[in-house]
Amino acid sequence: MKSYFEPGTENVFQLFSVQHLLTLGAFVVVIVMMFLFRKTLRKEYANRSARIALFLILIISEISLQVWLWWSGHWAYQYSLPLHLSSISLILSAILLLTRNYRLFEVTYFAGVGSALQAMITPDISLYTFPHYRYIHFFVSHGGTVIANLFMVFVAGFKPTGRSLWRAFLCLNGYTIIIFIVNFLIEGNYMYISEKPVNPSLIDYLGPWPWYIFSLELITLLTFSILYLPFWVMNKKNNQKALLQEEK
Repeated sequence: MKSYFEPGTENVFQLFSVQHLLTLGAFVVVIVMMFLFRKTLRKEYANRSARIALFLILIISEISLQVWLWWSGHWAYQYSLPLHLSSISLILSAILLLTRNYRLFEVTYFAGVGSALQAMITPDISLYTFPHYRYIHFFVSHGGTVIANLFMVFVAGFKPTGRSLWRAFLCLNGYTIIIFIVNFLIEGNYMYISEKPVNPSLIDYLGPWPWYIFSLELITLLTFSILYLPFWVMNKKNNQKALLQEEK
């Protein structure tokens, strides 16, 4: 059992391995089931139970990470505080589940889902694979963020707008400025905006610091646009139907 928690293992993560693809497939199944049973999940008891369960999963996953980092001797305030985009998105998504605040959803849908999906497709967990704790935590925390926000879309009926996209982009840039200052003060590298991450990543192909930050801005806008595209298409179709009905 202890081997499932020991830092550093011989079982190195392989991108798009059987374990990776099965994990991604499992989350797709959960999302599809959530969509199919969305009417049932709208009932008061089921809705409250599902939101509380998701809230607890997200919060416990973040607390467990802090405990594991401390136990394994890897905890340090320069890089272990919940200040990375994935951690802050997780916390805000958990709050969203309890408050059902639309303004908060506008941020977590774009920033949270966008970053979590990219992380799940190309995970930064090179030393750990299933069934190690870090592997399970990584996908539960990131996948939980995606599921929490899609729950608000499928079940609560929340829909982002074009303005939501820009609000999320501005909020993310404002948070980035704050984190840049924090990094300078504590010599940290949260959100990888002070220097490139040690492990290989997409950032390696985006140029040297600070130019890769501008490339990340463009990638962020592209990601947000893709996340908004389904709603834009639906809005366009609804507007066309409304015009046809007026003409009749």
